[in-house]
Amino acid sequence: MSTDFQPTQQSERFQTLKKRHRGFVFPVAIGFLVWYFAYVLLAAYARDFMATPVFGNVNVGLLLGLGQFVSTFVITMLYVRYANRNLDPLAEEIRTDLEAGRQ
Repeated sequence: MSTDFQPTQQSERFQTLKKRHRGFVFPVAIGFLVWYFAYVLLAAYARDFMATPVFGNVNVGLLLGLGQFVSTFVITMLYVRYANRNLDPLAEEIRTDLEAGRQ
């Protein structure tokens, strides 16, 4: 069975789905890239600051590096929650209509 997806792509529901997706992904991606490049630049040009001891052998650079991992997991959890609430229900409606032959 051949399905023409253009009417679906041009539908208001699909446009809403794309807008919701982009509304989350782009700001979060930009924020993470700023955070990541700030870390890289600090590591390259602010070595004394990054070497500042916080407690014991743990310094600012190590904490910020661990923060990179933590922020990645937090972003993933936030996206999953956002998608489950705001994207998946609408995507399921669109999929159901496509499978039923409705546009």
